[in-house]
Amino acid sequence: MVSSAKNYQRSNRITAVKLPLGDTAISHARNLLTLKDLGQRQTLGQSLLDELCDAAAIDIVNVKVSDTQQYHRRRGGRVVFKQYGYYRPRSRYIYIQNRTAVRGQVLAAKTFLDTLLHEWLHHYDTLKLGLNSIHTAGFYHRLKHLKMKLGIS
Repeated sequence: MVSSAKNYQRSNRITAVKLPLGDTAISHARNLLTLKDLGQRQTLGQSLLDELCDAAAIDIVNVKVSDTQQYHRRRGGRVVFKQYGYYRPRSRYIYIQNRTAVRGQVLAAKTFLDTLLHEWLHHYDTLKLGLNSIHTAGFYHRLKHLKMKLGIS
C-alpha cells in the first residue's frame, strides 16, 4: 500500500489525462450541455462514461442519476456543505443527484456535466493510475485537461 504522503505527491505530479478521445465522446459531452431531462442525462451520461472508460482501457463504471436534492448541511441558517455526487470504487458506481440542494431545481447542464466528469476522474485515478483518488492540485489539473480534450473547458 502506498503511503498517503506518496499518494498525494504522485497525484500532484500527474497533470494530464492520457486517453485518445474520439468524436463520439466529444459529441456526447457537448450534447449533455443541452439536456435537462433526467432520463436523457442518465442515458447519455452512461454512454459518455462508457466511451471514456473504453478510451482509457479500464472497466466500465455505472452511473445513477437521481431525481433527488443534493445532500447538504446547514449551520446558522447557511448551507456550509453540498455534495453533488460521489464515486464508490469497490462497486464502480457513480451517483449524481439531479436537483439543487436548497431550492430543488434541476441542476444546470454545465454543473451536471462537471460533476459527472469529476466523479469519473476518481474512477480513472483509481483504476488507471492506481491512486487513492483525492482532491489534489494534480486532480484538478487532470480534470481541466479532460474538459479541454472534450472541448468543454
